[in-house]
Amino acid sequence: MDSNTPDRDEQLLRSRRHACLAARVSEDYRGKSTVVLDLSPVTPIVDFFVITTATSRRQMHAIAEEVDRVLGEEGSKRRGLEGYQHSAWILQDYGDVVLHVFSPETRQLYDLERLWADAPRVDWRNELGLPPASADDGDMDEPDA
Repeated sequence: MDSNTPDRDEQLLRSRRHACLAARVSEDYRGKSTVVLDLSPVTPIVDFFVITTATSRRQMHAIAEEVDRVLGEEGSKRRGLEGYQHSAWILQDYGDVVLHVFSPETRQLYDLERLWADAPRVDWRNELGLPPASADDGDMDEPDA
């Protein structure tokens, strides 16, 4: 299938919306420095990464569980879950969107934003009609896309 077919374009819009919703939930649950990376021009494996930082295992679980609930209501079924029993990194795979909830140390160690530096950042706040992040929100990076 051609990557620019109407069906693929619709799928990307849906995936982008789900990634933005996951980012919003992450921030609503006090995730820090939440970013959405558009991997669709970089790899065929996944369309979007949502990356956020939590400061406790309880907060990591709350973010992961609420994202799963919200995306489930949107018709997106979780296909994989890793790290839930640990306190460093939870990964939830929805096929087109992958949520990464990191402890601060683990996020710095794996540095997915640098690893996938060629992936454009999505201004998820703007896409959802939200005001820009304040400096207090821990989102100091400017989005590229």
